[in-house]
Amino acid sequence: MRTPHVSAAAGALLATLLLSVTAWAAAPPVRGVPAPLPDHPGNVFLAGEKANVPVSIPDGAAWQAVDYGGKTVAEGKVTGNRVDAGLLPVGWYEVRTKDAAGTEASVSLAVLAPLKAATPATSPIGIDVAMAWFYQEPRMATVARLCELAGINWVRDRLSWGEMEPKRGEFAPAGATRYDASARIQSAAGLRVLQVNHSSPAWAGPNYKRFPPDLRDAYNFYRAMARRWAGQVAAYEPWNEADIDGFGGHTGAEMASLQKASALGLKAGDAGTTACMNVFASSAAAILRDLAENEAWPYFDTFNLHHYAPVREYPRIYAAFREVSAGRPLWVTEFAVPVRWSGDEKLKEPTAADLRVQAERIAQVFAASLHEGPQAAFYFVLPHYVEGQTQFGLLRPSPRPGSPPPKGPTPPTGPTPPTDLTPRPAYVALAAVGRLLADARPLGRLKTADTPVRAYLFRARPDGRDREVLVAWSEKGEADLPLPLAPEAAFNLLGQPAAAAQTLKLTAGPQFAVFAPGAAAKFTLDPPPAAPPRLDGKPSPVVLQAVWPKPRVLLNRSAYQIAGDKPETVPVFAYNFSDRPLEGDLAVAAPAAWKVSLPKHVRLAPMERAELALVVDAGGAGVSPVETVRMTGDFGDASRAVLSLRLLPSPNLAGAGATTPLPDALRAARWKPSITGGGKLAIAPGETALECDARFAGGDRWVYPTLELAAGERPPAGAVGLAARLTLIEGAATFKAIFVEENGSVYVADFRGKTERGQPVETVATFEDAGFGAGFSPPDPNGRLDVGEIRQIKIGCNATADRVKYKVENIRWLMRK
Repeated sequence: MRTPHVSAAAGALLATLLLSVTAWAAAPPVRGVPAPLPDHPGNVFLAGEKANVPVSIPDGAAWQAVDYGGKTVAEGKVTGNRVDAGLLPVGWYEVRTKDAAGTEASVSLAVLAPLKAATPATSPIGIDVAMAWFYQEPRMATVARLCELAGINWVRDRLSWGEMEPKRGEFAPAGATRYDASARIQSAAGLRVLQVNHSSPAWAGPNYKRFPPDLRDAYNFYRAMARRWAGQVAAYEPWNEADIDGFGGHTGAEMASLQKASALGLKAGDAGTTACMNVFASSAAAILRDLAENEAWPYFDTFNLHHYAPVREYPRIYAAFREVSAGRPLWVTEFAVPVRWSGDEKLKEPTAADLRVQAERIAQVFAASLHEGPQAAFYFVLPHYVEGQTQFGLLRPSPRPGSPPPKGPTPPTGPTPPTDLTPRPAYVALAAVGRLLADARPLGRLKTADTPVRAYLFRARPDGRDREVLVAWSEKGEADLPLPLAPEAAFNLLGQPAAAAQTLKLTAGPQFAVFAPGAAAKFTLDPPPAAPPRLDGKPSPVVLQAVWPKPRVLLNRSAYQIAGDKPETVPVFAYNFSDRPLEGDLAVAAPAAWKVSLPKHVRLAPMERAELALVVDAGGAGVSPVETVRMTGDFGDASRAVLSLRLLPSPNLAGAGATTPLPDALRAARWKPSITGGGKLAIAPGETALECDARFAGGDRWVYPTLELAAGERPPAGAVGLAARLTLIEGAATFKAIFVEENGSVYVADFRGKTERGQPVETVATFEDAGFGAGFSPPDPNGRLDVGEIRQIKIGCNATADRVKYKVENIRWLMRK
């Protein structure tokens, strides 16, 4: 079916769309050296200014100013609802007050080293501010100034597609939204702005977490945004973390198709816009490989990623992304190793000890990340932001005892309350990184074998001078680091001057040592990883897309589940994102034993979406591996369109091989209930079936009762997966098996095939399909599922309704055929 949808793009744009991606770049901002605002919002001062801060404590109350190390550096009495702490050196301070009734309160302040030169437009130092979601317009310039003072070059914002385009083709009036304000104000401050979208509007499809089924909606939206914010927003990520279930759980092929349509739209709107790869949350090998096989690299200027892992994991994480980056620059647009909050539920404040840990980790994560070569690195996150028990933010929440009420009205929306902008110590540590690692480029990691020392050397421009800067710390206790020469200057993690000695006395708090250019030759270094070769290619205005039901997506294999015993039709759509008619020949390649068909030729009007039926007959018995079906379209001078799909036939267990039954596993009393917080799980008594009735309390909806395996029940040699008969009795859900090793590490595999309410289905979760439980599993030293180490199994589901009821029968190990 062909459905012309919107007007064609302007004729002159086609040539632009066919330009090499290497030419896509935004103009650098114009910026100077920032000065604090007169009223010092957030109590942020520069060295040489008197620290005079407002408090809500009555006059006459005693106060003390305590530094980062806990030392009292000033004291006095509150006068005029203000504390005058005088001239303080660079650092973080807490002003503690006590009134006549003995009521104690505190407020923090920061003293930063003034920048001596404008932050370079090529500096990699960035931060996620989420300006539009956290701050109303009257406060945006203030927050932008705090970023400037900290030496920030790039800021990441947030965007709601549904707010900007409430109806298809109808956009919010220009300049009328919080997103317009944040783009205007941050760019006017000289900050380079990256914008990201998280969801589809309700009018675009049935599931807001999923990409719009019609990619013309994405093309038109990003074309409109790039035009609207030309010269203000420098870069866009078309989607946030599409590779995980929280943001839709898309395959690499789906991510590639969205990227192609979105990038073409961005370039049609503003050829100078940076089209970033819609960003990855994880380094799942199957999804990355699937993306690469779809040849998306002509459609992204930067390859974007996120990580929250310890620094020791960075080489592995970056290597995985670098391999599929096609030689484009890496950007890490969220990263941190956050801390937990405790105590007052309203404040959600980390302990004093954890505030120190948060500050120590700032330079650690920046140094270890920048060594891996990203062109831009955005720390997550500037504002107070909490997920569960984890505190990410560098600024404190409001209200806070001892702080005056925040200026301006409370934002009408946003994930957390407004902040009073007073800093945690980590903000001061960020400013040290922004100043001392300005324009940083990695030179290498010091060889420090058999010591707890981590040390990285960079070429950078601290205070506007070409220098080489070492960042070093100890991962365990105290340690000495002898240097081949004494540095010109040294600073601690807060940017305070330190002794410029030839032997650094290291702790967990990183130190910066600044050297003249050429010092690297005297160090013994492991070089930073090399960038891969740049792959050639030009974007085609023809984009191919497959649309498949989410319950039949096997995410950790980046595959669509299809029927294994009969032909299956996969809907494929061809788009023409140009202003002229196009036609081309189509070809399809598949495994030799499969039968596939696809129309051999297609004609496309400008902006047309044509449906093509891909018919696949896997025609086999047993448990098949994931296979690839690859479609290509030759459109002459409009170049080539590619769609590569990973397909997994449902198992035919009748011909799959022998099984080893687990008869005692169906005794209900052996299963330990496990359900998401606040939910209730009832397991019906029985000896031959596990019948579960789960009622959820909202939010995440998952239920995974746990069975501890007896010695004789563990997977025998030759086992390839766990088979069972599943019956969905009530609700809607995706069923999974979880395998827990003796060391506690967790691996998750989907049960293959489609479950329909009231219909028993014989299914299997294979060990090959099992992926590491990133985010909830303890680390696994060897990073793979060891079948012989499985000690627990969990059989359950992630539900989409408030209640789900299911039955499990005939549990057995499936053996290799």
